[in-house]
Amino acid sequence: MEKLVRKRLSPQESRVAALNAARGLLIEAGPQAVTLKAVAARIGRTHANLLHHFGSAAGLQKDLARHLAQTICTNIRDTVIANRSGIGSPRDVVDLTFDAFDKEGAGALASWMLLTGNEDALDPIVDALHDLVVELDEFGSDAQRSNTLALTLMALGDALMGGPLSQALDLPRHAARDRAERLLVEGLQAAGVTLPPNCP
Repeated sequence: MEKLVRKRLSPQESRVAALNAARGLLIEAGPQAVTLKAVAARIGRTHANLLHHFGSAAGLQKDLARHLAQTICTNIRDTVIANRSGIGSPRDVVDLTFDAFDKEGAGALASWMLLTGNEDALDPIVDALHDLVVELDEFGSDAQRSNTLALTLMALGDALMGGPLSQALDLPRHAARDRAERLLVEGLQAAGVTLPPNCP
């Protein structure tokens, strides 16, 4: 029988593989499943190897939050830039943001980290959003920063309790996204941004 030789990864490749595996576990089974042991098993590495890279499960989760936030903000930045060129719509930005906190698990991860005593859990997300606003040259505008704040908080809240709350209020599941889109459009119009004709 031929012996299977495990590919040797560089430290950076090993970290990326671990973060991708952790992201998969987060989406499939929730934040409680993102442990060093589970991630090590998924990528065929040892617990000690991941301990060397991340220090602890909390360190792994914080790096995962940073990885998610940077990936999400890159996607949002690209979408905003496309919107400014007349491609896409504010709803694309809303959907990306809401999906990041819901389907991608960022909201559940942040909440889990806070509940388990990781007090700086939100730092990577906050830092990435700050950098995004600066990069898009919106930091000088109170309205644009307020839009970012409102959109992020609405997406986080919707991820955590949007389903049960919209049902209790007899509203469609997408009601919060619809409201976020209207707020974003109103904010952009107030800032003098020209929007595509199909915007609400």
